[in-house]
Amino acid sequence: MKPLQLEKKYALWGWLFIAPATILIACFSFLPMFQAAGLSFYSGIANNLRFNGGRNYLRLLQDNQFKKSVANVFTYLIFQVPIMLVSALILASILNSKKLPGKEFFRTLVFLPVATSLVATGIIFRSLFSLDGFVNFLFTSLKIVDEPVKWLADPILIKVVVIIVITWRWTGYNTIFYLAGFQNISSEVYEAATIDGAGPVQQFFRITLPLLKPVIILTTIMSTNGTLQIFDEPRVLTTGTTNINSQSISQYIYNLSFVNNPQFGYAAAASYTILFMVAILSLIQIKIGDRS
Repeated sequence: MKPLQLEKKYALWGWLFIAPATILIACFSFLPMFQAAGLSFYSGIANNLRFNGGRNYLRLLQDNQFKKSVANVFTYLIFQVPIMLVSALILASILNSKKLPGKEFFRTLVFLPVATSLVATGIIFRSLFSLDGFVNFLFTSLKIVDEPVKWLADPILIKVVVIIVITWRWTGYNTIFYLAGFQNISSEVYEAATIDGAGPVQQFFRITLPLLKPVIILTTIMSTNGTLQIFDEPRVLTTGTTNINSQSISQYIYNLSFVNNPQFGYAAAASYTILFMVAILSLIQIKIGDRS
């Protein structure tokens, strides 16, 4: 058999293997996306849909509740993502050390919050930050505060709690990526740097960080994407009720679609604003990463 024919045969078998997954992704991911894009230009429900041009998008600019949700999400993004990624980088550096005993145990421990049930997470953190919870007990015992703090009712402190929960839950996920990046760096590079007189700090900033740049860009984009679409953590902390001070864009979209009077066209328009935000921020991050 000629090499060209053999190559075509392999390519054909390859397409046959990926065809089922491709069809499923097209039907259940891309098709709904295109339908939502068309729906965002309509108002009404079911058989009463009416084309309204771009009024749904113009309405978003005047929607104070939507603006508040966007402000909440960007607050989480600005504070939580840097804290989480720096913490993950430090943890990965520690877990990659050859001198650390019981590395497998600590790696499992760091990743464990990712596998924890969201219901359990919500119950634990709601009890920790309740009026009679452990955090208030600790603060009052140490005389940091005179009376219990209303963590879940204060407009600023509820955001702090959400940031703590997200950081606790997803730091281990990013740690695994950084740990894999550390293990792909050859030890010979560090040995050569040591011979040249470079200390641990110099090696970290001159060798480790530049070689980890693709992983750092990847985790930054994924974390940005995930934070802009955050839904579970604010919802479980507020026991499913709507708290405007912690409400995310995804929560607002859910309420538009299923809690309040159904407004699927308007909800679709709000959904596409997340897509635009993710695309723009990802492009900016990639451009900055390419220049650095």
